[in-house]
Amino acid sequence: MSEDQEAQEDELLALASIYDEEEFHRAKSAQGGEIQLCLELPPSFKMIVDGNKQTEYDISFLPPLVLNFELPADYPSSSSPVYTLSSKWLSRDQMTSLCKRLDGLWEENQGCVVLFTWIQFLKEEAFAFLDVKSPLEVVKGGNAPVEWKRSEAGVKRAGSLTGEKDKLEPLLELDPRAVLVVDPRTDILPQLLDFDEAQRQKVFDAKAFCCGICFMEKLGSGCLCFKECKHVYCKTCMTEYFQIQIRDGNVQCLNCPEPKCTSLATPSQVKLLVGEELFARYDRLLLQSSLDLMADVVYCPRQSCCQAVMVEPDTTMGICPACQYAFCTLCKRGYHGLSHCKVTADELRGLRDEYISASAEGKKFMEQRFGKRVIQRAVEESFSRDWLNENCKGCPRCGTNIQKVDGCNKMTCTSCKQYFCWLCLGQLTRVNPYSHFNNPSSPCFNQLFQGVDIDEDDAFWSDEED
Repeated sequence: MSEDQEAQEDELLALASIYDEEEFHRAKSAQGGEIQLCLELPPSFKMIVDGNKQTEYDISFLPPLVLNFELPADYPSSSSPVYTLSSKWLSRDQMTSLCKRLDGLWEENQGCVVLFTWIQFLKEEAFAFLDVKSPLEVVKGGNAPVEWKRSEAGVKRAGSLTGEKDKLEPLLELDPRAVLVVDPRTDILPQLLDFDEAQRQKVFDAKAFCCGICFMEKLGSGCLCFKECKHVYCKTCMTEYFQIQIRDGNVQCLNCPEPKCTSLATPSQVKLLVGEELFARYDRLLLQSSLDLMADVVYCPRQSCCQAVMVEPDTTMGICPACQYAFCTLCKRGYHGLSHCKVTADELRGLRDEYISASAEGKKFMEQRFGKRVIQRAVEESFSRDWLNENCKGCPRCGTNIQKVDGCNKMTCTSCKQYFCWLCLGQLTRVNPYSHFNNPSSPCFNQLFQGVDIDEDDAFWSDEED
């Protein structure tokens, strides 16, 4: 084995011992391999889209740079490693700058192994070298072939590498070793966010957390983290909590158990913890509750249908798309055109209170809906009913309202002629109606004149009927 081969083998073995299989993969058929380099982002690193700071994202991870290399037979004594550098998020001019810097590092260290030096530069110095700072600005994919905006500092850096330091736009020739692995017209933003989320979850799964409900310590892979508040609970406790809420129909209450915390679980988190049947119920009830909040959505009044119906503005007619039933959106009966809504006896009783408490605009709407005469009748009947409730009692036999003006507590119904007690509304016998007030076991014993103001000279009653 030559000195170059021995140096190559030692370098590859060293890389395999330093980096895990996800970072370094050695080729089987040749002296080479692939290295995936995740750049270290500073804390609170942010990304904006098209210069709009309202679309700002906190990111902790970006897709790795991928360095594919093959070692020629005379490396490291004479030749540099043959390589390509690829990325999903850097532009080709930025990767061209990195390629030229890697070539410069080889020239500085010619005759020595250089892969580890390259890796350390890409991992630790690439951000500063390209002058990439927070917030990182990305241009969403479209018809333009440019994916990332070029900073003036980055252009100057590229110019210094090509010997054209005085030009702001050196028109750097793209290096064929710089490979863009996505179509420039593709919207890269979702891919960046998905990668960041997956890496965050990977880090979360490896940590240990104490559940705030059962107080047991578990790995993150067995826990659920609410995205807004970052409170963590074990999946066992949250599964039971979600199941109870969904069965009770409280789909809007799948919030963080922390007191006063309003963070809600996402549908994907709910689906992960509950079965298909419960999730289907959750999805259906969530849709229904959302539709209930929409002013232009009503439901078909037919019990066998109940389909959601979109209603045109300024109209009271709804047509169910499922059963084709045309109905009034106000009273939920068959559509009656310009005629007033019909009111049932039960609805008429509550109409007065609603009308009296309504605003001037609300009263006008009710008069248009039900008609002025119906509203007037509802108000009059309601006042009459209030007076009857305050001044009359119903006959225990036929229910006729009876008013007591004066006299004793033995009453006679004007309708069915039934004798009854005004105090307890008990029916009295026709043979001796006053025995009810003479019987010591009666609740109205000695209370024939209870509540009646009379003179002592007029106080007379008999056990016999007059």
